[in-house]
Amino acid sequence: MNFKKIAALFSVVLITGLMIYGYMLYRDIFSSNTKFTTDEVYVLIPTDADYATVKKVISPYIKDMERFDKVAEKKEYPQRLEKSGRFLLKKGMNSNEIINSLRQNVPVNIAFNNQERLENFAGRIGTQIEADSLSLLNAFTNQKFLDENGFTKQNVLAMFVPNSYEFFWNTSAEKFRNKMAKEYRKFWTDERLEKAKKLNLTPIQVSILASIVHKETVKKDERPKVAGVYLNRLVKGMKLEADPTVIYAVKLQSNDFNQIIKRVLNKDLATNSPYNTYMYAGLPPGPIAMPDITALDAVLNPEKHDYIYFCASVTRFGYHEFAVTPAQHEANRQKYVAWISNQGIKR
Repeated sequence: MNFKKIAALFSVVLITGLMIYGYMLYRDIFSSNTKFTTDEVYVLIPTDADYATVKKVISPYIKDMERFDKVAEKKEYPQRLEKSGRFLLKKGMNSNEIINSLRQNVPVNIAFNNQERLENFAGRIGTQIEADSLSLLNAFTNQKFLDENGFTKQNVLAMFVPNSYEFFWNTSAEKFRNKMAKEYRKFWTDERLEKAKKLNLTPIQVSILASIVHKETVKKDERPKVAGVYLNRLVKGMKLEADPTVIYAVKLQSNDFNQIIKRVLNKDLATNSPYNTYMYAGLPPGPIAMPDITALDAVLNPEKHDYIYFCASVTRFGYHEFAVTPAQHEANRQKYVAWISNQGIKR
């Protein structure tokens, strides 16, 4: 075999080898390496995860982990795990795209409202970010934080203004709490603070009263009128006598916030709790729920009227009948008692 033939054969072998290598390289880097059928999935990489942990998390969604490893090494991903967090994988992604995606933390949109207790709130948030409910609860009730921000364990729920917020999944409990404190201060604009001052209320007191208004009526257009009733009572030095506070007191005393109470009984009014506004004058020590912004603004912008009493309406369901005198209120109350009894509602 002459030199030319040897050279030609060598060239063929080299080219074939390069083609095979090129194909394998292309396959490793650019061919699809996912095995889920949905359009996309999110994976959660915990804080301080190492490369082995990352592989364990993503393995249910990766077709060929050996191919992924090769590309990861070329991109120095195992040596530079930049981020923990929440990451988006799309159907058909190749290994290169997967690694690029694992370097782009995707925020979580968190929305919340109407949580009755701090424990419930911590539990709800704990399902949406990495921090668990216990660490969140400890952060919320940290005494140094409470003292520095003017809250107590009973009223710190007022700090959390229901809305939609953007967080990274790997946000710590302390960072979540601190951002919510910042959002609280942002909510209380100079205009809102001035309105609260004219009502002789602090922002926390506004939140406490708003929580009662929130629980009293689901009708947002009625909330300013209900707020006006309670403010009239406070000005006159009357007890608030708000049924939702009694329901809260009963639940708190029994430590059962899952029970459904549709009817307040006479025995409930005797529940000895600072939250029972039939027994104790003034506002309770903290919110009985997390009031939404419409309830907060209803207190800050109450309807001006002379009503002192109100009772659930039996003709306009969800709304209330308002009264100035005890006699008018008693007539409305008797209609409601008769209706609720006819419905067979005993609790």
